[in-house]
Amino acid sequence: MSRSRDELEKLVESVAREMISQQPDRTAAPAADAARKRIAIGAAHSAFRYKQLIVEYVGEDLGYEVLDCGTHSEESVDYPDIARAVALKINRGECERGILIDAAGIGSTMAANKIDGIRCALCHDQMTVENSRRHNDANVLALGSRVVNAGFARTLIRLWLRTPFDGGRHARRVEKIMRLESDT
Repeated sequence: MSRSRDELEKLVESVAREMISQQPDRTAAPAADAARKRIAIGAAHSAFRYKQLIVEYVGEDLGYEVLDCGTHSEESVDYPDIARAVALKINRGECERGILIDAAGIGSTMAANKIDGIRCALCHDQMTVENSRRHNDANVLALGSRVVNAGFARTLIRLWLRTPFDGGRHARRVEKIMRLESDT
């Protein structure tokens, strides 16, 4: 039995939706608190369907206001343009945080970190997500759609949005990171 690429992609999307819907949200913030927060989300064309699932999850299940920065189809786009759009939403104060998705997450991370005020962290597991917030005060989360499945991405995003910055000695280090923007 041979399946076409479209059939396989639809099957994968269906399984991802089912995985997302079956995971309980044990760390839900009060709706009033979440409603005040805006999240910019963007993805390369390779992660368009993945992004759609994440936009729905963050907006409907977690209660955040989502600004969808594209892409809006599977037509080819250049991920630096999407990363710039998300990063500028944060840089200009329109959003508190952002999420970027491309195939591996590397290119979007590099591009976003070129924008002043952005601390984009490429994360693949709970330890890197928690560290990116607690120690580095990351304001953009990058995910690789071919590295982290959409079901697990839900867990990582929820943790990333709920994890506070520890401050203290980490604040001094984050300040040093941010000064690097003006050192060159």
